[in-house]
Amino acid sequence: MASPQYYLNTLFFLLLLPLLHQFTTTAVAAAQVNSNSVLVALLDSRYTELAELVEKAILLQTLEEAVAIHNITIFAPRNEALERELDPEFKRFLLEPRNLRSLQKLILHHILPTRLDLSRWPNETTRHDTLSEDPLHLSNSESSVKFVGSAEVVRVEDVVRNDGIIHGIGRLLIPKSVQQDFNTRRSLRSISAVKPEGAPEVDPRTNRLRKMAPPVPVGSAPVLPIYSAMAPGPSLAPAPAPGPGGPRHHFDGESQVKDFIHTLLHYGGYNEMADILVNLTNLATEMGKLVSEGYVLTVLAPNDEAMAKLTTDQLAEPGAPERIMYYHIVPEYQTEESMYNAVRRFGKIQYDTLHLPHKVMAQEADGSVKFGDGEETAYLFDPDIYTDGRISVQGIDGVLFPSTTESDLKKTKTAETVDHVKVIPKTRRGKLLEVACNVLWSIGQDSSFTTCHHI
Repeated sequence: MASPQYYLNTLFFLLLLPLLHQFTTTAVAAAQVNSNSVLVALLDSRYTELAELVEKAILLQTLEEAVAIHNITIFAPRNEALERELDPEFKRFLLEPRNLRSLQKLILHHILPTRLDLSRWPNETTRHDTLSEDPLHLSNSESSVKFVGSAEVVRVEDVVRNDGIIHGIGRLLIPKSVQQDFNTRRSLRSISAVKPEGAPEVDPRTNRLRKMAPPVPVGSAPVLPIYSAMAPGPSLAPAPAPGPGGPRHHFDGESQVKDFIHTLLHYGGYNEMADILVNLTNLATEMGKLVSEGYVLTVLAPNDEAMAKLTTDQLAEPGAPERIMYYHIVPEYQTEESMYNAVRRFGKIQYDTLHLPHKVMAQEADGSVKFGDGEETAYLFDPDIYTDGRISVQGIDGVLFPSTTESDLKKTKTAETVDHVKVIPKTRRGKLLEVACNVLWSIGQDSSFTTCHHI
């Protein structure tokens, strides 16, 4: 019969056995990883971006243990795939310390625990386990081009060592688990983001807080006038301020403006107008942003013959091209039919223009619409050159200028100064006291009032 000491020694040995196994495995790994290892070759190879990611993921010890146990295969993406072609936001996600586990899964997804050289490459699509949780599918095309997932093998057997082999591939392999982690993190960031809000506005007339505008449904017209979304003035800003209406950029105004300018060029006879909008001014960009914010525009486009009559003096003044074009843009959506019906019914109509505060007069003449009310007039003779529901372009045969009558100048001057003039009523108390004291002196009364002495 065995002694109690024998049982104690046996129990101690069984408890110590797992620790001895782990120590032996680590020692073997340390002994087998030498200067000729595939890991050393990876760190010194042309795949410097992947080697840098391996170091940042703290995977050297894990890979050393894998090399000691297996003969591995590494699919190494070329540097361009990690440096230039990778989504910058996804790369920032991988390099964040809290996403270390995702970076490790991404790198281990490129490593097989078996040696797969050219002679062992499968002829049909096969599934292979990797050091991560997600498997890889290897295939071979009819033209003998080899694929790892969706990535093409661009350098077959680029590095060959006794304990492993490296194949160069054209792009990074992203496992589904890492892609899900990235999508989840991005969704949480968008949900948890705090929308900045400005300070409350105070109405200077009442010294009270202005009430916020009610929410506007998507696609509806902006709340404030179009002048609130325009640039501060001709040639002063490259684009208008954000629109005060509903959700921003619901419409693709830039594409719509580009389409109507191309239509002008293809239609023929409106090259000068298109050149001013695109090259001489920045109005094409501004119109695109206005339409993106939900505003609608009607462009009265003078043809080339009319534009040729403009003199150098009319265009030489700073901001003159912008002011001329502003006067030909109506902040409404009008077609030839709607304008003709309006002038037939009401006789004369004044349309607002972007050249505030000037308006353009329209009236019926010879079965058409005539714009202007003086010497400078133009007829609508190329109707509906472009109509898409947001922008309407009507061809006219003359260049329009705002009238400079005395009444218009007076209105403009009043509009510019009304907000800056503050009328303070004068008191008449001092004048009345002065008159009363003079009367007392004239009749010989003693003007010993304290108030008279002060006067």
